[in-house]
Amino acid sequence: MDFQLTSEQQRLRNKCRELAADFATRTAAHDRDASHPVENYERLREEGFLALTVGKEWGGAGASFLDHTLAYEVLAQGCPSTALAFNMHASVVMPLLESAEVSVATKQRVAELVVREHKLIAGNFSEPVTTSLIGERPLKARARRAEGGYRITGRKMFASMLEAADFVLVMAYPGGATSPSAGVILMLPREIEGRFVDSNWDVLGMRATRSDSLILDECWLPESAAVFRSDDMGRFRHSYLNWFWGSNTPVYLGVAQAAFDELLSVVHTRQPEGYVQPLAYHPDVRRHIAEMSADLEAARLITYRSAWLSDTQGPTAETTAALYCAKYMVGEAVSRITRTALTLGGAHGIFKTSRLEQLFRDGALGPLHPPPSDFCLYNLGLYELGIDPADVLPPMKPA
Repeated sequence: MDFQLTSEQQRLRNKCRELAADFATRTAAHDRDASHPVENYERLREEGFLALTVGKEWGGAGASFLDHTLAYEVLAQGCPSTALAFNMHASVVMPLLESAEVSVATKQRVAELVVREHKLIAGNFSEPVTTSLIGERPLKARARRAEGGYRITGRKMFASMLEAADFVLVMAYPGGATSPSAGVILMLPREIEGRFVDSNWDVLGMRATRSDSLILDECWLPESAAVFRSDDMGRFRHSYLNWFWGSNTPVYLGVAQAAFDELLSVVHTRQPEGYVQPLAYHPDVRRHIAEMSADLEAARLITYRSAWLSDTQGPTAETTAALYCAKYMVGEAVSRITRTALTLGGAHGIFKTSRLEQLFRDGALGPLHPPPSDFCLYNLGLYELGIDPADVLPPMKPA
């Protein structure tokens, strides 16, 4: 792996720094109000980020997964919620454009929406019955054939930027299917009869992602809304783990970096009464800063390597293991760094006006954001020991 960034990657990173500085001026207000950062989404739309990773053959910029990783690490340093929510666009669009199972006609239609019409597309696959600790994804939402299209009924959860996106992709179990892993992905416009939003996103961190719940009540969609159907959706999911969840990892890496940078500023400027030096000179502060720096660098290198493997090898066993390793390392690092930063910042840092307080709450979601740390270790252990998952007992007794 070449650790030297190309000139294009440097330009992309610099552009993201410029955007992050702008986002940082509004992040506290959006966090406090749990409001959609639509101004940030518009800036990203104007700067071409909707089509950043779309292949050049489809009219996009053709950026790699590593390029995407570099970009979203920096964007998150300005507004973590903006980076996490907007990333959901690429996380669902790219598997459709890269999969050989998706028809050329569908790819052309998706590319037309994204590249030429500049449409923002969200993803909504989670449901109340699932748990990321086990990793299985049973679908309770149902899509049955009706009137030349589909009628969808069900409840979906964790739909980031649901009311800000132009479309949302939902996954449902197709009527008449016999395989338990079957599924169909359908594209819903923002306004359509039978679609309702349950505004229940009142949470600890990443508040401005507005990851509310979506309720579908006999919602009718035409046949053309079905962008992909498979009797084995698990295979499709596994082939694009890099996009489906690996693309979230650099966002939390950016949160850790932002907390580290903010702490550096605090300890350099805060000088206790009666002393001639700021807190940066305290030996305990210096030791913690050194530990945090090492944590950050290790997590960053592991994350970059996982992205590089994804670009160069595709969905191999080594790539998958590297993605799990990166998610685990970043989740643990962001939790430790934001907690330590809040501690070293002292009582002044716990006020709602403190950047460290917001980053602490955003960072707390890192280890539990799917896939959670324990699930990452479970899969990494199987890889390192060369064990076939089919040869081990399920973690809990099946019904």
